[in-house]
Amino acid sequence: MKRVRQVGFTLIEVLVALGIVAIALAAGTQASMALTRNAQRQSDVMLAQICAENELIKTRLAKQLPAVGDAGSTCVQAEATFGVTVSTTATLNPNFRRVDVQVVDVDQAPVLRISTVVGRY
Repeated sequence: MKRVRQVGFTLIEVLVALGIVAIALAAGTQASMALTRNAQRQSDVMLAQICAENELIKTRLAKQLPAVGDAGSTCVQAEATFGVTVSTTATLNPNFRRVDVQVVDVDQAPVLRISTVVGRY
């Protein structure tokens, strides 16, 4: 009697293949989520840069030495709201002030910090 050999995959082979596909899809999902997070972070930093530069430009255009202390404001750029804190401190030279601008997102997580020195006009 001749034995007929069946052609096809066993259940174990199918399950192993499904496991490999599932792992590959999970890795692909993680990679695409990382790319999305990086793109959002880059956008947030660019918008925060605009907010910080606006505050520094206001300080320079005031044509007077900024007062020592902290000031806070809100900045809206491209429908994103950021909190901006401007900290002005004295330096060893009384003709200059150090100005630090920190930008935070809506969750109060720091996005950007810029420092500069402003002189007497």
